[in-house]
Amino acid sequence: MSDYRNINIRNKRATFDYEIIEEYIAGIVLVGTEIKSLRLGKASLVDSYCYFERGELWIRNVNIAEYTWGTCNNHVPKRNRKLLLNRKELDKLQRSLQDRGLTVVGLRLFINERGLAKVAIGLARGRKAYDKREYIKENDAKREMDKAMKSHRG
Repeated sequence: MSDYRNINIRNKRATFDYEIIEEYIAGIVLVGTEIKSLRLGKASLVDSYCYFERGELWIRNVNIAEYTWGTCNNHVPKRNRKLLLNRKELDKLQRSLQDRGLTVVGLRLFINERGLAKVAIGLARGRKAYDKREYIKENDAKREMDKAMKSHRG
């Protein structure tokens, strides 16, 4: 069984598809079998995004696998889950979403030092295909420089 403090599920696709403008840490409302499954590291944030409904922030398409030892009380893996932010942050996000081309995506799902499940969400702007190519070039160049620096030191 894995140590739940090491749980850090990332959405690598989000940083590739989107330019992250601002990042927030939000609590997430889970049921019993969801937190147990999350502590085993069985979750995915691919294609997850956030939306507002009646002034509350919800996240959709987060897949938390069914708990192996859950009985008939097991949870639905891809249900919509409520996110917990303070009112000032919610209002700021809602105002930001009025701008065209902005969205809120899930970046990573983790368990903090107090044992609470948290989601890092990011206010993001979609990248065009040529931006993605530029992003790949930058990462490759950075990787090459790091490799050269490492071999130069050794």
